[in-house]
Amino acid sequence: MAKRIANIKTRKETGLDYVVSAMNLLTPFAVKQIKRQQPFFPGEEEALREELMRVSRMLDIAEQNPKDIGILQEIFMMVKDNNFTIERSRTSVLSVVEIFELKSLLLQMDKVRRLGGKMDLPDVFVPEDVTDILDVLDPGKDRLNTFYIYDVFSKNLEELRKEKKELERAIRRSNKAQKDKVKEKYGVVLTPKFEIVVSKNDAEKIKMIEEISELNRSEEDYMSVKFSLVPVRETDVLIAKSNNLVVEIEEEELKVREELSKQISEYEKVLLENCEKIGRLDITLSKALYAAKNNCVMPEIVSEHVLEFEDGRNLQLEAVLKEKGKEYCPVSISLNDGVTCITGANMGGKTVSLKLAGMVAILAQYGYFVPCRKAKVGLSGYMQILIGDSQSIERGLSSFGSEMEELKEILDYSCHRSLLLIDEIASGTNPVEGLALTRSIVDYLKVRPYISLITTHFETVTADEDVKNVQVTGLAKADFNKLDKEIRYASRKERIDIIGKYMDYSLTLVENNREIPKDALNIAKMLGIDRCIIEKAKYYIE
Repeated sequence: MAKRIANIKTRKETGLDYVVSAMNLLTPFAVKQIKRQQPFFPGEEEALREELMRVSRMLDIAEQNPKDIGILQEIFMMVKDNNFTIERSRTSVLSVVEIFELKSLLLQMDKVRRLGGKMDLPDVFVPEDVTDILDVLDPGKDRLNTFYIYDVFSKNLEELRKEKKELERAIRRSNKAQKDKVKEKYGVVLTPKFEIVVSKNDAEKIKMIEEISELNRSEEDYMSVKFSLVPVRETDVLIAKSNNLVVEIEEEELKVREELSKQISEYEKVLLENCEKIGRLDITLSKALYAAKNNCVMPEIVSEHVLEFEDGRNLQLEAVLKEKGKEYCPVSISLNDGVTCITGANMGGKTVSLKLAGMVAILAQYGYFVPCRKAKVGLSGYMQILIGDSQSIERGLSSFGSEMEELKEILDYSCHRSLLLIDEIASGTNPVEGLALTRSIVDYLKVRPYISLITTHFETVTADEDVKNVQVTGLAKADFNKLDKEIRYASRKERIDIIGKYMDYSLTLVENNREIPKDALNIAKMLGIDRCIIEKAKYYIE
């Protein structure tokens, strides 16, 4: 069983699932491979660097060969998943349709191979040459996307089909002689299909034709009656011979399909490996194009357990802000083993920064470029996020009970070089117990070989000199006079947007003796909370 670095919730909350779903995967092979993708674990740094270099190389190739990349993607869109058919060829006789679809796949593999050579793609992406098996299915070497059991496949088949054509010509000659006789004798003109259709309104003509022994009523509906030529004995004999030949031809075609299936099965390993290569190429190209589109960079993979990035962006939130015409405020942070707390008021983006740290770490560990200007990542053996869980609440647990359930699982499974992301722990219980529990968790984590990033309202937990505190800059640098004028006559919704515009979501390292800004009071004041309440709150803080 494959090792697991993160559970479903962590992959979702950190944005890995978002990035994967946003990638433009075009082949069924890539879709299957991405579902079973595995992260790189500590000790596999060199393999991860090689994967990231392949993405970087693909990015260069895409920039240098935009036209060929477009052609490659068009080929990808036509690819079907024929793995089951390839495997079935070992034990079963494939149908004409299945052989046609495999020929189509072979043509696509051949095109990808030629394009790969033209663009100098690494060998891990270039399909093996399938000319030999393609020639078997395409003996004329016309390389058209069609398939038929050609006469060249079997001399006996060729002779049987030739004999059948001669019989069909003889049957037609016999029927034509009968047709001419009917015309000469009764004045009735039959169609080239040796039939005549008469309207039911023409009862006299119907009665006349019914008396002609050479014709019989073959079909009728509410509007007309169809009469067809009755074959003479000579024609019946020819038809019987033709029917027997049809059976013989079908038996011979079955032998041909058996032989073709056998030959296809001999190339099973090569064909399946080529499917894997095409899927791998699709994924790597998608990674590269996604990185270029979203201004992502290759992270530096280091041996020590660290997580550092400059001007990082949460891709999911950035996309939402772009739709609203707003800009994303990038965040920088430096983390190593020990506890780092992010403090600041609500609206400050603490949770977004927490998720961003997880996004950079997990994307790097799965071999993706990361949304930063620069990043340094040391691999983790375990990565988990603790954040509000609606599913646990739906199961009847309180928000606090849900947190404790998840916290136990996280602490039970944490190991050397873990990355733990904890959002507002113990906020769902009374403040006295919440503060005590938070401080105790911090004490527990700070002596362990984990990178622990915690968002909290309980700023006193950062008093310990062993705990690093980063503060959301918030409104610390805001021009309050300008802000007050802008917000004074705004509506309720506009006030929130205006405050958001003045918020600085970047993180600032807080020194031990530095006074921590109280953005919560500033925000409450600007939103119209009575002045006496604000002053009393300041008194209680003091």
